[in-house]
Amino acid sequence: MQAAPLKLIILDRDGVINHDSDAFIKSPAEWIAIDGALSAIARLNQAGYKVVVATNQSGVGRGFFTMQTLNAIHQKMHLAAQAVGAEIDAVFFCPHMADENCDCRKPKPGMLQAIGKRFNVRLKDVPVVGDSLRDLQAGYVVGCAPYLVLTGKGTDTRARAGLPPGTRIFSDLRAVVEHLLDQTSESHPNLPAAH
Repeated sequence: MQAAPLKLIILDRDGVINHDSDAFIKSPAEWIAIDGALSAIARLNQAGYKVVVATNQSGVGRGFFTMQTLNAIHQKMHLAAQAVGAEIDAVFFCPHMADENCDCRKPKPGMLQAIGKRFNVRLKDVPVVGDSLRDLQAGYVVGCAPYLVLTGKGTDTRARAGLPPGTRIFSDLRAVVEHLLDQTSESHPNLPAAH
């Protein structure tokens, strides 16, 4: 029997999983989960999804915090997720500033391509969830299905022009997950109960 194809979802971090700040999230104390986000990740895990975070963290390049601090922030995120039965399978991040012209900083697709390679998965139709245009653009370029959440910068992003074609808009990560899991149950309906 052939193994089922890997189900993957790619989430931005700030504004999707945790509250964002214009002054950057510079310490574990500043990392505060958005209500319902971590339990939404747990529901994805239960439905068989691998959950991967892809986040621009130019605060490292700007000297606002160190790699050690970034690791500590992610450690807090992993522990908070595990406390509600959720598992984040991997965190990919770009530490560079925009003027460094790297391939990994969203909206460039390098970080997402690296995720596809690591998990040996074609990115076509993989959901990518973000609150800013660059999250969705990076996903769209590699064939992902873009989902905008209205948490974080999402409301401002919706008001601006230029959302990738086919972008779906939801109030928060919990609502995206509800939608995805509803779709899954529709495409694989349970066998009717015997009478």
